Amino acid sequence: MSTGPGADSAPAPAAHDSTPPALKQSMFSSLKIHNYRLFFTGQVISNTGTWMQRIAQDWLVLTLTGSSAAVGVTTALQFLPMLLFGLYGGVLVDRLPKRPLLLFTQSAMGLTGLALAALTLTGHVQVWHVYVTAFVLGLVTVVDNPARQTFVSEMVGPRQLANAVSLNSANFQSARLVGPAVAAVLISAVGSGYAFLINGLSFAAPIAGLLMMRMGDLHKAPRTPRGKGQLREGLRYVAGRPDLIWPIVLVGFIGTFGFNFPIWLSAFADKVFDGGPGMYGTLNTLIAAGSLAGALLAARRGAGRLRLLVAAAAAFGVLEIVAAFAPSVWIFAVLMVLTGMFGLTVNVTANSYVQMATEPQMRGRVMALFMMVFTGGTPLGAPLLGWITDEYGARTGFAVGGAISLLAAVGVGLILARVGGLKVKVDLRRGRKHIRFVPDEKRLAPAA
Repeated sequence: MSTGPGADSAPAPAAHDSTPPALKQSMFSSLKIHNYRLFFTGQVISNTGTWMQRIAQDWLVLTLTGSSAAVGVTTALQFLPMLLFGLYGGVLVDRLPKRPLLLFTQSAMGLTGLALAALTLTGHVQVWHVYVTAFVLGLVTVVDNPARQTFVSEMVGPRQLANAVSLNSANFQSARLVGPAVAAVLISAVGSGYAFLINGLSFAAPIAGLLMMRMGDLHKAPRTPRGKGQLREGLRYVAGRPDLIWPIVLVGFIGTFGFNFPIWLSAFADKVFDGGPGMYGTLNTLIAAGSLAGALLAARRGAGRLRLLVAAAAAFGVLEIVAAFAPSVWIFAVLMVLTGMFGLTVNVTANSYVQMATEPQMRGRVMALFMMVFTGGTPLGAPLLGWITDEYGARTGFAVGGAISLLAAVGVGLILARVGGLKVKVDLRRGRKHIRFVPDEKRLAPAA
């Protein structure tokens, strides 16, 4: 993928790796801010409901069809709108006030959960109903995702942004610990419908939090006036910044091919280890436990760095390949914890780096592109890997996703090193760092 016009003359990644000086912060320092505390509390409640619905939705589709590919189609439909319209969502977010926008999107997402609950509890649900609901939810997410991402900076300001992004991920993963477990109990006891109902009702919490915020405390970003060419302007901005475009490309590969856990875990639970919805929920919980650990470590670490991003992405790919051939459910379970940890490290590091390296007036469009690439590739990857999983088995499907993630990490790492005037140095002597990046003196030397 080309870095676009002017990429050769763009500054090296290090030039944009400087971030606003962070306050001396604890792991939970952003929670001292009133507005962010309200936001965080509302999100952890709605995120728990969201994870309940995800597990119930995947298991419902698998029950109705018996096909991993159908689960992949459901996932693809939920993320297809982000692929088609994600950049337009970013333009809207840059133009409109974030808080009223989020009140609308959070309400709409709650209504989709209630609609699916009504269909399921009355016994009328069919697989196409799930497909339609997933697509509508995806349409709302086109605006909701970049709005939530950029509203964080308005609540906490630039110095606490990296910490707040990490805590958002910890919030999401904390809910992921509870949601799948509760969903598994509900599915086994009374069916999927009540999981959908709880999810719909859970959106009352973030709506209440948004309504209770102190407007005077917000660090409002400048809004972009309506005008022509704003979408192209955002694309040109990213294309001229290799330090932005290549991390986005990397998370695109990881999101498209490496994050298809609904397909793989449902197949491993049902066909490899002969479990049921309880095992599926447990495996999701284990990934969430690792992800939560990764998020909390990121909250302490502060600003993201490109080297950490590439290293975490490579480790993520290796772990998926190894897990694909795990001989027992216990080894597989341990590897899911580690996979969750490194997968979340990739997500948080890329998210915080891209936000902090982007000018505020461009942040909505850049983060929309980030989310479009990260989640919008799912409509391409999920059906393909669902088909591979059906045809060749869960182990092969999982290994293919891991291999693509690993190759993407290596490729992007080498490109970023070249853009930054670095080269790989290998030293196999004992006690030395075997692989490291050092300045490429030939490349950095001025032309004669």
